[in-house]
Amino acid sequence: MSQRPTYLDCNATAPLHPAAREAMLPWLSGDLLGNPGSRTHAYGNEALKAVNRAREQVCAVAGLSAPSVVFTSGATEASNVALLGLAPFGERAHRRHIVSTAIEHKATLEPLNKLASRGFEVTLVPPGKLGRIDAAEVLAAVRDDTLLVSVMHVNNETGMVQPVIEVAEGLAGRPTFLHVDASQGFCKDLPPLRNERVDLISVSGHKFGGPMGVGALLVRKRQFRLPPLEPIAFGGGQERGLRPGTLPTMLVVGMGAAAAAMLQGRDAWWSNCVAYRADLLNDLAAAAPYGFDLNMDPTCALPNCLNLSFRSGDGGWLDSEAVLLSLKDVLAASNGSACTSAGIEPSHVLIAQGLPTERVRAAIRLSSCETTPRIDWERAKVALSRLV
Repeated sequence: MSQRPTYLDCNATAPLHPAAREAMLPWLSGDLLGNPGSRTHAYGNEALKAVNRAREQVCAVAGLSAPSVVFTSGATEASNVALLGLAPFGERAHRRHIVSTAIEHKATLEPLNKLASRGFEVTLVPPGKLGRIDAAEVLAAVRDDTLLVSVMHVNNETGMVQPVIEVAEGLAGRPTFLHVDASQGFCKDLPPLRNERVDLISVSGHKFGGPMGVGALLVRKRQFRLPPLEPIAFGGGQERGLRPGTLPTMLVVGMGAAAAAMLQGRDAWWSNCVAYRADLLNDLAAAAPYGFDLNMDPTCALPNCLNLSFRSGDGGWLDSEAVLLSLKDVLAASNGSACTSAGIEPSHVLIAQGLPTERVRAAIRLSSCETTPRIDWERAKVALSRLV
């Protein structure tokens, strides 16, 4: 049997953590079952206890208490609940202005487009050339009628950590709500998510070792009041009325176990990823016939991500699709967000950084985790040499 390629697409979905697998198996096998909403018998109560335990595990990452989590199908739904759920309050309060950034995930940008069609004014702050937003520019865009600021924690394409703490501190004393899409940074970079000025946090379980199909919106009280969210879907009243539907107990339990395990092993994850990226950069430098350009700054990014464009011999860059196809037997990576890489449009993130279109179309994202094995670079060199 041929060796499988090295998996370097952990930003799209991370491998299932062993702790999550172990926690889920009894629910998958049928040893445990029950609807957490069925409180009149032992099976339902057992499921409810398991769900509440997972609430505690997820909230512990952000320094919150268990009631602060609303389980969803993922960060996309969580962001929709946060952004669209605040809109009715904004309309009543005549606060119809929203500040966000040009590098947000589509799960933020598309709900914002929907709000714009409803009469909200949306200001998108552009990044610098290496993909980091200037907190001062975000804060300068905030007005008296600004309902919400939405800034992602870590960019999914470049790994760049955004200045969430600086934005949060700059909003002190203002009524403006702060939403953070923490899909990529949850369990990995803790201080921004524990800042008391961050009101809403979107999370996706499969980005940190949980299963696909489950996520959460974390909601923080300010002055003893929760943000005035209203549901965007109806039909059951679960999750304090904000997200109706039967909770997938097995998935919720797996997400909670992954959060607890990642929180405990966070330092090891960080140091392993730092070492792996350093080796990866050295190996890439030796393997790339004409070198490469980094489309981000590793010193301001999570240590598990690189975004780069391989140079060609004619002074341009090698097409990302051609590179990835040539390396498909050696490594599995992507040319952008898993939610948009199937499209023909170049990355909106890298375009917003002001990079040339040819370089953007050449961009490749390499994202690892603490267990990613080394790449067979001898095979990689042979594959890359065929392109030039």
